[in-house]
Amino acid sequence: YSAPERVVGGVTFDIARRVSAAGYGVHTNSSVDFEVEGMKRVLEQMAEERKVRLLYHTFFADAFVENGCVTGAIVQNKNGLQCIRARQFIDCTGDGDLAAAAGCAFEYGDVDSGHCQPMTLMFTIGGVDYDRVKAFRGSDYKLRHVWEQAQKNGDMRPFQDGIMGWWWTPTRPDHLGINFTHVNFVNSTRAEDLTSATLEARKQVFETIEVYRKYVPGMENGYLVSTPNTIGIRESRRILGDYYLTRDDLLAERVFEDSIGYGSFFIDIHNCSGPGMDAKRYVPRKGFKYTIPYRILTPRGMRNLLVAGRCVSVSHEALGSLRVMPQCGVMGQAAGTAAALA
Repeated sequence: YSAPERVVGGVTFDIARRVSAAGYGVHTNSSVDFEVEGMKRVLEQMAEERKVRLLYHTFFADAFVENGCVTGAIVQNKNGLQCIRARQFIDCTGDGDLAAAAGCAFEYGDVDSGHCQPMTLMFTIGGVDYDRVKAFRGSDYKLRHVWEQAQKNGDMRPFQDGIMGWWWTPTRPDHLGINFTHVNFVNSTRAEDLTSATLEARKQVFETIEVYRKYVPGMENGYLVSTPNTIGIRESRRILGDYYLTRDDLLAERVFEDSIGYGSFFIDIHNCSGPGMDAKRYVPRKGFKYTIPYRILTPRGMRNLLVAGRCVSVSHEALGSLRVMPQCGVMGQAAGTAAALA
């Protein structure tokens, strides 16, 4: 056995090492399994050490733009409306809120259907006998026949047809993180849609737990530990930048002169119009990796604005690989470095 090659470093790998050293998870070259609450603490400690000024409970509202530059960001919080002035701005809202308000061009969803990937409310359950769960699951990762039977028996609505992720962390052996809820046809740039998606996903959470208790050996005593404060969003606006990264670029493993780092995740696209995975999902060969060009972070026509995260300049299919945490960490660190240098 040889350890897999590590392709993502920097702040992302530093986080993985620190959360493991603090006893909140376990990392390898290819992954880190962690406790969510412990991860929050580690991230806040890192911000404190680096003298990062945090401001929670604050939403972006609008932008001031003059001569191709953002001169101010209007935010709303308990203090009321405020304007934040800066020489450089980085939009890490995921939805490209600042860039869109500044007038930047963007794409939305799949160009064929106009739909985005579904939203998911992740959740954690306790009371799990993970050894029995593993034995039951065996090599059948998705357990589709289980959910088909539950739906046939009237115990589950057809919102999902396979496991999207059961995340187990050795430091909390009786807990399991669940990626299973699935809400289609919602727009994360609309508060009404975010509300309706959250309400529907929470119904799915409690429905899912009852199904797990009834159908999965080792989960008979499962109970809800927590849900996140916001629903998980896979896709919305993609800001058009000085380069537009495509699926073909990824699969060709193109090496860009302005590379900011590597990505290696498969093209992970959840069904935009129903349960399960999309036909455009693609798993490449072992050892697959590609470079990420800096120009996907630079919106066209803007001089002092960068974007990072899932709102960068990529196609719907390329986003399937770029939108996950390691790649977002690479883009965030590059954007922060570029802003400081500028």
